[in-house]
Amino acid sequence: MERQGVSSAATDGAEGPGDRSTGYWIGRGMLGLFSLPGMILLVSFSGFAAFAAQSGIPMAQAVFMTAVIWALPAKVILVGSIVSGAPLIAAFLAVTLSSIRLMPMIAALVPEIRTRETPTWALLLVSHLIAITAWVMAMQRVQAVPRAHRFAYVTALGLTLTLSSMTLVALVYPFVATFPPLVAGCLFFMTPVYFLASIWSSARQRVILVALVVGLAIGPFAAIAFPDIDILISGIGGGTLAWAIERAWRKREERAA
Repeated sequence: MERQGVSSAATDGAEGPGDRSTGYWIGRGMLGLFSLPGMILLVSFSGFAAFAAQSGIPMAQAVFMTAVIWALPAKVILVGSIVSGAPLIAAFLAVTLSSIRLMPMIAALVPEIRTRETPTWALLLVSHLIAITAWVMAMQRVQAVPRAHRFAYVTALGLTLTLSSMTLVALVYPFVATFPPLVAGCLFFMTPVYFLASIWSSARQRVILVALVVGLAIGPFAAIAFPDIDILISGIGGGTLAWAIERAWRKREERAA
């Protein structure tokens, strides 16, 4: 007689998710590269390679950026700042402010993957591998992974995306610099499209959407008035105005309630 609470998979001898080895979940994480988000990410990095090559950034530096600045928009901001001749402090602040948005993502993901045995240094390491693509994929899939294997799964996913992007930049760099302007433009256009679509789809609070819209609206005017620090102004201005708009909305809703 079957015991109550035993799943049908267990009673008929089938292997359940909890019976899989760590190696299996590492493999599942690596296979995330071949998903639609993974392919879009690689195409976007082709655009970044074209942007870096045509901006005069050496290949070694472009690959190094891919490794140490694991957020595509931050790399685009850095290259744009270098090309525009922006002061070092302005470039530093722009890249920092762009990357700070990843901190809430890490704060949401770490409790899902840590165990009592997970060392802090390992969590810090995997945090470096998390950008929008890895975070969205991890948050969508990690609940189906046994907790004991979640850290291995997310690490494999993030590391595979990082190393594949570095390899792609190195491979396509010699060719994208000689592409016709239209082709290079289309590749590069994938970068902002990917960035905007990822931010929009992963946003869980309306203030993020407002900040995105306001920042896009401010951008062209900031580029004309303050070309050296236009990205910094768009980011700070868009975020500040979005916060003010969100605050006004909340007060109105509270009064209406």
